[in-house]
This record gives sequence, structure tokens and C-alpha cells, in this order.
Amino acid sequence: MSHAKRSRPRREMSPVHPDAAAIDVGATMHVAAVGPGRAAEPVRTFGTFTVDLHRLADWFAHCGVRTVAMESTGVYWIPVYEILEQRGFEVMLVNARDAKHVPGRKTDVSDAAWLQRLHEYGLLRGSFRPQGEIAALRAYLRQRERLLDVAAAHIQHMQKALTQMNLQIHHVVADITGVTGMRIIRAIVAGERDPDRLAAYRDRRCRASAETVRQALIGNDREEHLFALAQAVELYDVYQGKVAACDTRIEVVLERLRATSAKPAKPLPAARHNTRQPNAPAFAVREALWAVLGIDLTQIHGLGPYLALKLVGECGTDLSAWPSAKHFTSWLCLAPGNKISGGKVLSSRTRRSSSRVAALLRLAAVTVGRTETALGAFYRRLSARIGKAKAVTATARKIAVLFYNALRHGMDYTDPGASFYEERYRRRVLGNLQRRAKSLGYVLQEMAPAPTANSVS
Repeated sequence: MSHAKRSRPRREMSPVHPDAAAIDVGATMHVAAVGPGRAAEPVRTFGTFTVDLHRLADWFAHCGVRTVAMESTGVYWIPVYEILEQRGFEVMLVNARDAKHVPGRKTDVSDAAWLQRLHEYGLLRGSFRPQGEIAALRAYLRQRERLLDVAAAHIQHMQKALTQMNLQIHHVVADITGVTGMRIIRAIVAGERDPDRLAAYRDRRCRASAETVRQALIGNDREEHLFALAQAVELYDVYQGKVAACDTRIEVVLERLRATSAKPAKPLPAARHNTRQPNAPAFAVREALWAVLGIDLTQIHGLGPYLALKLVGECGTDLSAWPSAKHFTSWLCLAPGNKISGGKVLSSRTRRSSSRVAALLRLAAVTVGRTETALGAFYRRLSARIGKAKAVTATARKIAVLFYNALRHGMDYTDPGASFYEERYRRRVLGNLQRRAKSLGYVLQEMAPAPTANSVS
């Protein structure tokens, strides 16, 4: 007697976003897709002019679209994102890595349709993008960093011109863009050649002696090298002026944020350091951040005022987008990326990331590794055991957790010191040894101190 094979009914996924659309962003055209039942032609191509973007938004509105997904392709997505957001759509920015390596897609048209389908069923994860004033703050800070990078290139041009004339001033002063260096360079550009007069521009805080500076300023002046030096100084001044303009805009944004923030409940703590950081903004960054946040992020070792400002510009003042510190460090790719199969950890290497926040935290970790703090002791212990690169990542993760807890929960950080950390680590190792010895039937016994030479009769 034959039994007919029963076919199990297929379970269909329910759409999570039934009103979803997607855009495959390009330099000269954008391919948009809506659900098959939304339009007779569910996939359409639009130009990249502003008029075309508004036509795209009109089509989405006509199709009843509420949420739109797009890949973060270069900077081409920015005008599309901003116009759709202004028109009232919920826009999700997607990392292209999350939707790649899918077979059967060979054109931009099918890419857009596939992206729409993934978004409809809730299979895409949106990237973090700050809103409102924080987005403006981030844009100004990033523009400032780009200007500083270009200014640094002109500093190198100054050094090259000085070397060609065998003027060794950049080898005897710590920074040629400091007070002594720029006084002397501007005097050279103005036509001064006497090394004694040039050495008189030395600031009293300069470590090099006046005679050393004078010897370094005896060179071989040539017209073409002086011309290159003058142009480098002029361009450096231009970009420093643009940086100052960025500082003004940043200060205005912080003032607007302060106006909408609650007044700090406690007075501003004393600064750990009063040294001004190189390339720091011209205004009081620490005080401005305190007025906005109500906490002093610079109490966390490794975070100076400018670095703290850049972290706030990238992450914002509200970290509720990450439910816990573990989510935050995972987003930064600072947490172990465990790959587990059959209950066995195959790899725990951290994922690669181009996150600016992670790069800033790694810089902070390198800085804190040279301090006599608990974080510094942690870095040095790991560095000796697993290498500097992994120690930097682990220390950066600890700083990220402190930053998250300070902003999200208002935690005040107090450093216990390197000696406290070393003693706690010693007790932990000793406890592990005692448990291990007990499991093997042994008892650890503290050794008597070795006799000194004076105690021997």
C-alpha cells in the first residue's frame, strides 16, 4: 500500500516594512524601486539634478512609500538623503557590505529591486547618522580636519625650502609653527638675512640656546628657495584663517546646543592639564562641552578637550541608539568578533573598520599607555603579553566604555591609579593559582622573606 508523500506548507515571511522603497545611488543616475504592487513600473531611473530628486520624491509619495533604503555610496547619497528627509520620508542608510554577494544581480536595476525587497522584509540594518545640530557640528569638525591636513602639507613645504637653503631652524625648535619658528620664518620672508637679528626673535621659552639658533640660521640663500618659502607661508596662513572660520561656526553650534541643554548640576571640576593642545580650537572647548553635556569628559584619561569634542561630533550627545556599552563597542569594531561553530570559538579577531570614532579612541589609547594610571598599567601589561596593536584595541575599548557610561548614565570617572590596578591584578592571579593548586591537592604557602646581609651573624 503506497502512502502519498505529504508536502509541508511553506512558511512565508511577513513584510516588516510594506511601504518600503530603495535607491541604488550613482554619480549620474539613481535607480529607484518600489514594491511590485505599488506601480505599473516598479523600477525607474532618475537623474541626479535637484529637479530629478524632487521628481523621485514625488513618485515615492504617489506610490505610498514611507521608508526608503539606500547604500552609502561615496558622497552621492547625501543630497538624496537630505531631500527625502526634508520631504518627510524615513530614510535608512545601509552599509553596502550588508547586501553584497547575492547571486542573480548583474545590473543596477536588479540591485535596486533586491535592496527594496530586503528592506521590505526587515533584513537591512541602518547606519548611524546624527541629526540636527550634531550633524552640523560633525560637518564643521570634519571640514576643519581636512583644512588642517592641507595646512600640514604646507608646513612640509616650508621645511623643504628651509632645508634647501640649509637653514636648520626646524631642527633646533620643537615646532616651526610655534612662536619662535614663525617669527623667524616671517622675518626671513620679509627680507631679513642677518643670523644675529633672526636669533633675537627666539622666545624665552625656547629650549635651544640663542647661539644654537644663530648657528642654525646661517644658510645659503637663493631666490627660488625664498620664493617657495614665501608661497608656503602664505598658503599656510590662508588655511589657518579658514580653520579659524570653522572654529567660529563650531562655537556657534555649541552655543545653540547649550541653549537647549539643562544647566549643569555641579560646578566644572579642575582641569587635569592646562597645556594647550596643538591645533586645538581658539575658544574654550572644555567649558563649552561642560555647558552642553553637564559632565567633564576630559576627566577620562586619554581624552583631551579637542578629542572629546570630535567624539561628541561623531556620536552625538544622546547615545540611546546603542542599548548598552557592548552594543557601542561592537558598532566601533573594538569588541571581539567571535566566530563560533559547534560550540567552538574559531576566531575572535576584531572586524575591520574605517570608523573615525575608533581611530580617535585608538589615539587616546596610545596616549594613555604612557601615563601612570590604571588604564596605562592595563595597556602596558597587555602590550607585554599580546603585543602593542592588540593592547591599543583593548585599551581603546575600555575608553569607549567609559565614554559611553559618562554620556549615557552621567558617570563620573575617578582614576584609581596604576598601583591600585597592579595590586588588584596581583590578587586575581594569586586567587587563580590558589584555586588551581587546590584542585591538584596542593596548598600555596607564602615564602618567608630572604635574609638580608645585616641579619647574618
